[in-house]
Amino acid sequence: MRLAFKAGMVVLLTLAILIPLQLIRGTIHERQMYREQAVRDIGASFGARQTIAGPVLVVPYEERVVEVTSDENGNERRSLRRRSGQWTFFPASLSIDGELKPDVRRRGLHEVRVYQWDGRALARFEAAIPVEADGVQRRIGQPWLSLGIADVGGLHGTPRISVDGVAVAVAQGLGHADGPGVHARLAVPAAGSRLRLDVRAELSLRGTESFAMLPLGEANDLRLRSRWRSPKFEGRSPQHDIDAHGFRARWQIAAVASNAQRRYLQSPALAPEQALSESARAALSAGMPWTPPGDAVSVALIDPVNPYLQADRASKYGLLFVLLTFVGFFMFELIKRVRVHPIQYLLVGMAIAIFFLLLLSLSEYLAFGLSYLLAAAACIGLIGFYLSAVLRSRARGLGFAVMLAALYAALYGLLLSEDNALALGAGLLFAILAGIMLATRQVDWYQLSGRDEGGLR
Repeated sequence: MRLAFKAGMVVLLTLAILIPLQLIRGTIHERQMYREQAVRDIGASFGARQTIAGPVLVVPYEERVVEVTSDENGNERRSLRRRSGQWTFFPASLSIDGELKPDVRRRGLHEVRVYQWDGRALARFEAAIPVEADGVQRRIGQPWLSLGIADVGGLHGTPRISVDGVAVAVAQGLGHADGPGVHARLAVPAAGSRLRLDVRAELSLRGTESFAMLPLGEANDLRLRSRWRSPKFEGRSPQHDIDAHGFRARWQIAAVASNAQRRYLQSPALAPEQALSESARAALSAGMPWTPPGDAVSVALIDPVNPYLQADRASKYGLLFVLLTFVGFFMFELIKRVRVHPIQYLLVGMAIAIFFLLLLSLSEYLAFGLSYLLAAAACIGLIGFYLSAVLRSRARGLGFAVMLAALYAALYGLLLSEDNALALGAGLLFAILAGIMLATRQVDWYQLSGRDEGGLR
């Protein structure tokens, strides 16, 4: 009965440690939100997460339509109704090429990756203006070329747009008609005419952390290069080359393989970061990747060792650390007949939990690897020193310290090998279980549970 009582007490103490572990995880998420706020603050002044779309040719028109209706007596009535609309023509071919020049801005404790994109877009249009239908009087308005930009505040200088080699004036986007960005007016075409245009747009665009391009052409050739060595490609995977000098990426996308045109017609808005929904902002604060609008291809200048994501992943193993330590104490009580008080269990469990808080706080100032080493050394040293007295032996205290050091080393390996974390974690648990079974293979549990041991009081 005393053995069962002791085992139940260990289980309850393990569950009790969940409270500080959850509080620490809440602190990690709170610090993630502070960092995301720093990203938004810097984005508001430097340029937010950017998306470029187009150029797209838009031709407005106004029609007068004669409608014939009948009243209750069968008499026909003719009325003239006006309606307006616009035709949107996408490029027959679209080529976008540019370089991302990365930089870093600081806001308090947080480093935020920013960039300047110097690039150009080449678009070839073959647009057929519809002829007038019978009974319809149509007036064609002045068309424009629309170049969508998620956050026009990130423009560095004035974009340059030329049509068939001739420069055209650039003005702000029309907003309600084609979303954020810039536009250039063209001459009014005649009904039934065919427009063949070669458009070139050059611009410098500043942004924060992510850059996306919308493949709006019938045939798209999108290229990007940068000296940043840790890109994360989102959306469609490109052909890419990553080395010590940076990366080069290329997307070749046909219109039939993308919904970008249809989604642009539904809504040309490019969802600048300031207009994100609350759910999208919450996802960003939780460390989830930003999703570009539509079928855009995107690259994020990620931090290869994000301290908040790494600390959050490490904290998920906190309960396992506490449980394995408590199981070790329990084995000492059974085999070595050493009494360990519940308060001593609890203190050691709290020391393990505080490791994750130390890791989080140090990683905001130091490299994650060094922060992990310092936090682990502090906790292992404290627990080893304390257990030398609890277990009445320096050798036993040192043995537990070595065991904890092995656990912390294994956890660090899991954090570095994200793709292999499941296999490594399963192997570690199997090895620990095998060790416990090997150490207790000759224990007579019935005899222990029926014996009045002082070590289990």
